[in-house]
Amino acid sequence: MWRRVIGNVAVGRQFQRALSSKAGGSGKTGDVSAAVDSMLLRSLKEHYLEVSKMTPPPKVSPPSPFEIVKGSLEGTGAVLKKSVGNEEISLFVMRLAHGGDEEDDDGINQLFLHVAVSKQNQADSLHFLCGLYPDALGIHSVSMRPKLEALEMSDDSSRYTGPSFEELDEKMRDVFHGFLEERGVNESLFPFLQAWLYVKDHRNLLRWFKSVGTFVHENPSAENA
Repeated sequence: MWRRVIGNVAVGRQFQRALSSKAGGSGKTGDVSAAVDSMLLRSLKEHYLEVSKMTPPPKVSPPSPFEIVKGSLEGTGAVLKKSVGNEEISLFVMRLAHGGDEEDDDGINQLFLHVAVSKQNQADSLHFLCGLYPDALGIHSVSMRPKLEALEMSDDSSRYTGPSFEELDEKMRDVFHGFLEERGVNESLFPFLQAWLYVKDHRNLLRWFKSVGTFVHENPSAENA
């Protein structure tokens, strides 16, 4: 579904380039600019209305006892959290880069999952960078890093954070997978996080259409068209 929406946006961009080319060939730059701005505003409104009418995916609850972090749809912080004894487990998520031919109908078939396991009275956390799929979870790296409030890895690059996960022997890799599994971090998270990202993408796209439309509308040429 998202592929269709983005495709429509791409068509809109081509249309905009065509109009820009037409504007460049006219002697009445001000008049043409007003017409182009007005047409762009109409196109943005049409796309906004189309996206706003899209049917959201069925509501999916996260596996218990993970809880949704309030306000997570609006920022870059953790999506899910839970406490186990003296540990707090925070999950951050974003899309993995992927090719268009591998996309499913929702355009999200693999996720980048950042797991932070924190303990009280400790400044650093144990961080896992993972690839999450509908039927599997793969660990890319394990490191000790300062606690995070947002999905950023901007700490000192000269600091040693640990070996490559592939450099560890198979037994240790298996134990790390068991460490996450014991804490409920596995492929069972995929349906919720997939739906969550769909909703976030939907909100971001609506916000983009609205903000661009507001910017163009403040152009006097558009208002006078």
